[in-house]
Amino acid sequence: MPASRLLYGTTIFLGAFLLFLVEPMAAKQLLPVLGGSSAVWLTCLVFFQTTLLLGYLYAHWITRCQATTWRRHVYLVTLAAGVLLLIAQRIHPAEAAHGSGHPVTTIFTTLATTIGLPFLLLSATSPLLQVWFQRAKGGAIPFRLFALSNFGSLLALIAYPFVVEPNITLKLQRTLWSLGFILYAALCAVLERQLPGPPTTFPTEEAPPVPGASTKAKWLWFLLPMAAAMQLSAVTSHLTVNIAAIPLLWMLPLAIYLLTFILAFEFPMMYRRGIVVRLLVVMLASLGYAISKTDVSLPIGIAILFFLAECFLAGLFCHSEAYALRPERPTETTLFYLLIAAGGAAGTFFIGIASPMIFSANYDLAISFFVTAALAIAVTWSDGWPQRLLWSTAAALLLFFAIMLRTAYAREAIVEVRNFYGTLRVKQMTGPHGGTERMLLNGTIQHGTQLFAPGLTRTPTTYYADDSGIGLALHHCCDAHPRNIAVIGLGTGTIATYGTANDRIRFYEINPLVRPIAQNLFTYLRDSPAQISFADGDARTSLTREEPQNFNVIAVDAFSGDAIPLHLLTIEAITLYKKHLAPDGILAFHVSNQYLNLAPEIGLLASAADMQARLIESQPDDALGAYRATWILLSSSPTFFDQPEAEAAATIVPSDSRLRVWTDDYSSILPILQLSHH
Repeated sequence: MPASRLLYGTTIFLGAFLLFLVEPMAAKQLLPVLGGSSAVWLTCLVFFQTTLLLGYLYAHWITRCQATTWRRHVYLVTLAAGVLLLIAQRIHPAEAAHGSGHPVTTIFTTLATTIGLPFLLLSATSPLLQVWFQRAKGGAIPFRLFALSNFGSLLALIAYPFVVEPNITLKLQRTLWSLGFILYAALCAVLERQLPGPPTTFPTEEAPPVPGASTKAKWLWFLLPMAAAMQLSAVTSHLTVNIAAIPLLWMLPLAIYLLTFILAFEFPMMYRRGIVVRLLVVMLASLGYAISKTDVSLPIGIAILFFLAECFLAGLFCHSEAYALRPERPTETTLFYLLIAAGGAAGTFFIGIASPMIFSANYDLAISFFVTAALAIAVTWSDGWPQRLLWSTAAALLLFFAIMLRTAYAREAIVEVRNFYGTLRVKQMTGPHGGTERMLLNGTIQHGTQLFAPGLTRTPTTYYADDSGIGLALHHCCDAHPRNIAVIGLGTGTIATYGTANDRIRFYEINPLVRPIAQNLFTYLRDSPAQISFADGDARTSLTREEPQNFNVIAVDAFSGDAIPLHLLTIEAITLYKKHLAPDGILAFHVSNQYLNLAPEIGLLASAADMQARLIESQPDDALGAYRATWILLSSSPTFFDQPEAEAAATIVPSDSRLRVWTDDYSSILPILQLSHH
């Protein structure tokens, strides 16, 4: 009996659900290998979009053969190989990755060898099964099945941060996903066996000829999805760099992106070009202006809403216009999906990989806004002069805003560099005492300042002032004995100002661009009489390889932007730090953060590790370049927190009953997210 529409729909839905469930799962497992960088997700997204393209290409290749069924048998063999791969190995990207070489190479190699084949097969599902369905049932290509596929994807994206991640460990996630893939493979095999022998031919000579798509339409099948993917990548990058590299903030823009696919393909009658283009041009212009003003920032909750709304409008416009140009010939169906996937891959590749290599600063949002406006000119050209004038003006305005952004970044900047780990700038200006002041910024977040006025070059500034938590720890940890200090996160090297001739300070830094800046543009390191050494690469990886160091103080301050690498804040990480601490040593966590209330979670970690914890908040001092700083100190010492100076400054760490201790196998940032803050 021929397979029913329900069986086809179920298989397509399951394939899409598994496809997008494995994306955050695999990326989250890779984060610790690459220092928790927010760029990990963007690079994974490039891999996923590229493999999606290969999956569509694979489906296109299989369905092009109408005379024989041997290509379908090749499909069954690869399906069996995917199942055997899952059975033979536990899919665990973090165990397969070694972090050597360029991070992009590490991510691509690891994902290809662990989930590459299953992901390719899942990617091919929607276009392949739509053509099979058309051949088995006859009639038009069922484009609505593409919307069903996107609905399955959307459900997976919503489920992961809100249901899966907070409740299921990574190990169990991998097991359940593997079982789901085996079920999917069985359903695909059933559908393949029930296909008619030779596929039915497409419209015969007697049928009226169906015109093929124009060259312009084919270009727009590629360019419109490219613009939407650029928007997706740029908005995701903007959010994750400034908050945290977490599945919740990966999934929100991706869910919006998929929702636009569903609306475009399932409910095309709801799309009103006139309304959407008016809203889109307003959003592009207002946000384009906002990002050009680098000294102004919106509260993150409002910023997320605005950027997601813009991403939605741009995606809806691009995908609806692409759907309106869909092919009438069944033979062009897989080409249509192929070019959509190629556009998606090209857009994510440009933002995720090419842009950091081409530009020394982050212009991703500005460029994606401009490309969207430029494509809107082409799409709405036939609507007459009002639309041509509107979008030509909008494109010119967005180009002007991009130039404004370039000017704003260059103003006062003596260095601008960018790589996988972020965008670094050093600004030089006049300080509060009339002398020169230099400031290191990662994105928009300050990572250290030095005052070059006479007598102030060795003054600890920003979050490291004498009365800060780290200042207190370093002043009172060791009486008058030589100190052995570890600092995770180099920044400008400000903590080196605390070093004396008998001290040893070891800096752990993953970003290779930071150390030359700290050594050449700031003098904290070279002015310090302490013995200073460096460990390049991820701090946890380095500490795991090293013999116990007997540190008196370990300062953990490895943030990029306001984002945090979660793998440095798990019970396994604390156990590793304790291995390297002297018996009465101090763990100092810098938790000043606009969007995350980290203190209760670190308090839980301290209890789990049988250590005392205290919160120390110091006040700003503009004259000395000191900021308000929040540190949490952990120690097993029975006396450190009883010292008068510590007792006067420290408070009890607040608790939160909703939290669970973070481990390498479990972490959820949702309960500590606070979106109302600036």
